[in-house]
Amino acid sequence: MDYIETIADIAKLITSITIIAGGLWTVFTFFKRQKEQDVEIKNMKEEQQVMCFGMLACLDGLKQLGANGKVTTAHDCLEKHINKAAHRE
Repeated sequence: MDYIETIADIAKLITSITIIAGGLWTVFTFFKRQKEQDVEIKNMKEEQQVMCFGMLACLDGLKQLGANGKVTTAHDCLEKHINKAAHRE
């Protein structure tokens, strides 16, 4: 009957190791996913910056051609946004 206790102890040990390994794997995948998301967010921010500058250039061109009203409002608003974003970084 002593071998039954030994088998039970080995089963407990294997279960404990499996639970610990599973927890470590979960933590590892979480941090790996966070790192991937950080890279993706950085890329998205760079893309948005380029798009903002492109929109500002288009609005600036329209202003130079004599467009008024909403073009001027959008141009001023976008310039303010870009200035605020530059000072936050």
